[in-house]
Amino acid sequence: MSISAAQVKELRDLTGAGMMDCKAALNETNGNMEEAVDWLRKKGISKADKKAGRTAAEGLIGVDAGVREAAIIEVNSETDFVARNEQFQELVRNIAKVALAYGTTDAVAAAKYPGSDKTVTETVKDAVGTIGENINFRRSAKLTVPHGAVATYVHNAVADGLGKLGVLVAIETTGNEHAANAFARQVAMHVAATNPMALTAEQIDPAAVEREKAIFADQARQTGKPEAIIEKMVEGRLRKFYEEVVLLKQAFVLNPDITVEKALKDAEKEIGAPAKITAYLRFALGEGIEKETTDFAAEVAAAVKK
Repeated sequence: MSISAAQVKELRDLTGAGMMDCKAALNETNGNMEEAVDWLRKKGISKADKKAGRTAAEGLIGVDAGVREAAIIEVNSETDFVARNEQFQELVRNIAKVALAYGTTDAVAAAKYPGSDKTVTETVKDAVGTIGENINFRRSAKLTVPHGAVATYVHNAVADGLGKLGVLVAIETTGNEHAANAFARQVAMHVAATNPMALTAEQIDPAAVEREKAIFADQARQTGKPEAIIEKMVEGRLRKFYEEVVLLKQAFVLNPDITVEKALKDAEKEIGAPAKITAYLRFALGEGIEKETTDFAAEVAAAVKK
């Protein structure tokens, strides 16, 4: 099949590999982008195995917290200019308050907007007309614990509780809630920096684990070693994989000499009781949304020809 320059560029952006290597990978996989990424990884060519999806929308992440509960939302706009608008920020802040009460995206969308008879959905539609740009309430989630704390963290906040990356971390404990919240906030900062795939190894999608094992096996076989040795090599690389993507197994950002799991154990001295991280949420603005890109020079050239 014919491989386009756009496909080659996309793969290069995803992996950091050279153009010729990207073209070869796409030819080998009949243009399948995901398989092409794996092909490059197996060859040891990919420079960005876990590169996050490109941020594809503007807007803000908003958080709000109560007693042993917190909520996080995402509201998108077309431009960063609007995201810095006080009216837009107030909209996001109020929707976050609604999320603290209602939690899920659908429930928040249907709930009454603070100080209004209109729903959140209706209010967002009104804001499109007054702000003059397309606005979308995209998602909402909430964490609650019966005892303990739910901490929030917003990275590079543009205002209180508003930014482009937000994290919630829940810790269950019967100990000191203030100490639990302080440590949960540290873990939230860690999550913001490392973007773990799951809290525990058991929570990782089995399909993702099998995919990694297949890649590790292919890489190991290139050494020419016997299958028995290859099996041990795969086990070792899988352990390393878990250390990289499982929150509790990761090296703690604030003290890389210990894991998050060990840091939690140490924090129990300040908390005064056993503690457990039960959940976390990480919202990065625009993740998973494909943004349209335009070639300005091409647009000008086309306009001249008309």
